[in-house]
Amino acid sequence: MSQIKASLPLLGFAAWSGTGKTTLLEAMLPHLVARGIRVAVIKHAHHNFDIDQEGKDSYRLRKAGAGQMLISSRYRQALVTETPDEEATLPQLIAKLDQTALDLILVEGFKKCDFPKIELYREEIGKPWLHPDDSNIVAVAANVPAPTDLPQLDINNLDQLTDFVVNLAKQEATETLSCSDIDASGMLSVAEGRAKILTQIVPPTTQIDVDLKDALGQIVASDILSPVNVPQHTNSAMDGYAIRGDDIGRDSYQVVAHIMAGHSYDKPLAEGGAVRIMTGAPVPQHADTVIMREQAQQDGDSVTFDVAMGAIKRGQNVRQAGEDLALGQAAVAEGTQITAPELGMIASLGLHRVEIRPQVRVAIFSTGDEVQHPGDAQKPNCIYDANRYTLHAMLTKLGCEVIDLGIIEDSEAALEATLTAASEQADVILSSGGVSVGDADYIKTILDKLGQINFWRINMRPGRPLAFGQIQNTPFFGLPGNPVAVMVAFLQFVEPAIRKLQGMVNWEAPYFMATATETLRSRPGRTEYSRGTFSIDANGRLTVCSTGGQGSGILRSMSEANCLIEILPEQPEVAIGEKVRVIPLVNRL
Repeated sequence: MSQIKASLPLLGFAAWSGTGKTTLLEAMLPHLVARGIRVAVIKHAHHNFDIDQEGKDSYRLRKAGAGQMLISSRYRQALVTETPDEEATLPQLIAKLDQTALDLILVEGFKKCDFPKIELYREEIGKPWLHPDDSNIVAVAANVPAPTDLPQLDINNLDQLTDFVVNLAKQEATETLSCSDIDASGMLSVAEGRAKILTQIVPPTTQIDVDLKDALGQIVASDILSPVNVPQHTNSAMDGYAIRGDDIGRDSYQVVAHIMAGHSYDKPLAEGGAVRIMTGAPVPQHADTVIMREQAQQDGDSVTFDVAMGAIKRGQNVRQAGEDLALGQAAVAEGTQITAPELGMIASLGLHRVEIRPQVRVAIFSTGDEVQHPGDAQKPNCIYDANRYTLHAMLTKLGCEVIDLGIIEDSEAALEATLTAASEQADVILSSGGVSVGDADYIKTILDKLGQINFWRINMRPGRPLAFGQIQNTPFFGLPGNPVAVMVAFLQFVEPAIRKLQGMVNWEAPYFMATATETLRSRPGRTEYSRGTFSIDANGRLTVCSTGGQGSGILRSMSEANCLIEILPEQPEVAIGEKVRVIPLVNRL
């Protein structure tokens, strides 16, 4: 668990969106300063932000690639640190403060961390009280009486609120701060998260009959049984001469017939006889051995075989009837995805229609006011939506029907309408962006209203935040916002669920072991998915290395990769020459 012993009091504010946390802090700070309280404020931002202006030297240098940008003047200094790989935790941020020059730290956000908070509540917001479910709330500031024994303050009485905070600031800090956000013991492992999801996915029972040409990529609904033996007759595996196995060793044989493919010799083969036969043609009764044409010398109706080219063995070069498939045997098993070989197999049985599972319909949308459509003129502080396009492609490869609902604005009404519509027309709902972790206060309220959603933190990187549950009985996945994290989370959690919905109940992603050509590291106890490339080296070994920078926003790392390198919790460091688990991405992205 990540912990830090704060050397001075720490106080947060818990409230629903629209209550006015920032406005209250802004009004209170001058009063605290007037009373001699030296205050630091730490605020968690849900989206991307810049603290310096575009065009300024510091902004330009940071955008050019400076991982840390320290700005200093006579009156203030600021350190801007890029964190592409992982967001800083509250203990880490507190450690950056000069606590010797402070009396109090006020925090806005970081609601998963354990430290004292005041609940701010306004009746007109129409939201439930927070204190019954949050043991860290030490007082309630509201405009109506609260049903609690905690100290109650008037949210509109600034002096009363200031008095409470000042009294807290004068107390000695004794509590240790901990954050469940960064506590591995409070996270689910990848396997645990996947198992929890799959227990709630119900395999399909419906099936539809389609023409064989329309079945490519779809899932077989029930075992396809062979209506015939394959091959139908015992036949020759090559061009040559068929003889009786009990006749091996004769000096010569009399050629009594020439059998072309599609024809037959309907008489029993007598002793001393042979038939010239083509590949695939049925062998006559009593014939059970074929000698290849290159080993034979025919003179008129007589043929001899050169044993110096190879000994003749009884039964050689003959395919038995039903050897590939016996009558009534399953040719293609239930739950198989139909690819080109399966299409050929089914067609070879004389079947032109097949029972398949209906396509899984998946509704996708992105969230966030900072997200915009490719092709539009880019707005300040906005990003183009990459996630919907990658999800659309990955779902299409799985044979799904994709319902693209576009980009949904950050509003309660828009999200509720979108989720309701999606649940009525789709088998699965996927979102990417803030909805995955419930950062916006209204999101959990809507999800609780429409269904049952769990917000999980998976002990993996990238892709730690994940939401999963049901929206009106339709499975819902809330994926992270970072593009690489979206793809990794999809592969680990969404694809197994969709495979089960397609009828592939015991589906597992393929993997193999490869030799690392560089040192690979992960945080102890965490599963790390590095983007990598595998290849065969000069010694014939299967080797793997990373694609370089592994930030969860670096899309290039996925474009250049042909695999994910899975560093398991029990193997936090992979040394050069050690074996590591590799998940191929070929045909999955």
